[in-house]
Amino acid sequence: MPEPIGVLELRSVRGTGGGPEKTILLGAARSDPARVRVTVAYLRDDRDPVFGIDTWAAKLGIDYAEIRERHSFDPGIWKPLTALVRERGIQIVHAHDYKTNLLALMLARRTGVVPLATEHGWTGHSWRERAVYYRADKWLARFFPRIVAVSENIREELVRHGVAPDRVTTVLNGIDPAAFCRDRHREREVRASLEIADSDIVIGSAGRLEPQKRFDLLVEAVSGLTHALPRLRLFIAGEGSERPRLEALQRRPGIGNRVTLLGHRTDIARLHHAFDLYVQSSDYEGTPNSVLEAMAMETPIVATDAGGTRQLVTDAVHALVVRTGSSVALTDAIRAALSAPGASAVRARAARLRVEGPLSFAARTERLEGLYRSLLNDSRVSIAPTLNVPA
Repeated sequence: MPEPIGVLELRSVRGTGGGPEKTILLGAARSDPARVRVTVAYLRDDRDPVFGIDTWAAKLGIDYAEIRERHSFDPGIWKPLTALVRERGIQIVHAHDYKTNLLALMLARRTGVVPLATEHGWTGHSWRERAVYYRADKWLARFFPRIVAVSENIREELVRHGVAPDRVTTVLNGIDPAAFCRDRHREREVRASLEIADSDIVIGSAGRLEPQKRFDLLVEAVSGLTHALPRLRLFIAGEGSERPRLEALQRRPGIGNRVTLLGHRTDIARLHHAFDLYVQSSDYEGTPNSVLEAMAMETPIVATDAGGTRQLVTDAVHALVVRTGSSVALTDAIRAALSAPGASAVRARAARLRVEGPLSFAARTERLEGLYRSLLNDSRVSIAPTLNVPA
């Protein structure tokens, strides 16, 4: 049996994070330490009052470390970061955002580790992110021996920016079907806890309340169905900058208590027991974890054709898939899904079978471990010598 590979999963994030945290933390918890020894490290800004990754990691019992920083460009992180790599016997630094991607390349030059990056997408909206950080990240990607893209759209974007096609591997996000499994006996209890009547028809959605998720379109789509479906209700789980805008939409005539903002939730699997339909309304996605969760929970799905969604589901087979940016298309698909519950249930079952196979964490882990071994065994692995970072 070969020695386990030492891998450092490295990421910088504020608050409670998002979809990548599910992939990183749950993936680490389900890895086999006899094959891969995973350490998860997060850069934690001392100014962040709601950072919650440490609590999540503790519940999962993974090898977790934090590198504290006083501000976003704190050079003081370098010494503890290099010490962590050496103390843990790290062989591969697997970075997950533009900041840690740069750090992975710097660590490669300084310590001899192999750098790997996963690109989850470029979803920020500040001018600094779009004009500076994301452009720099796509340029830096050319210096990695391998890049993981979580969807074909992201892979194509990297290749357009000069990354060699043979260096980019698409690995879709996965999910643990044992952790996300519907128990029909729980549905009444969960609905009651949310004050949902037996006659209510419930649409659920989840994600960060940010512009690209287009929850405004979802609210608009639901409001267009209220005359035909007076018992229709919408529950949105998540927190973010769009909350004030969504609260303003709630106050519009005819919407009122039909829309409930649940805030940040850690019990998404439990909430699915209350949902009759799950809707993803995004304009942009990498590989949407929320859709994977709905697939595993056998909640019928309506989703926009955003990012890697079509690699997860096939229209009319696993879900109803519509174009992005159209509340009318969402309204029509929601109406179709709710008016034919038998067909929706068949699609939901087909989706569940898909996450039990090619979209399971086990399948993703196998692909990722194969990539790790090929990186270490490939004598050609190197970062481009022209990258000018401190040695």
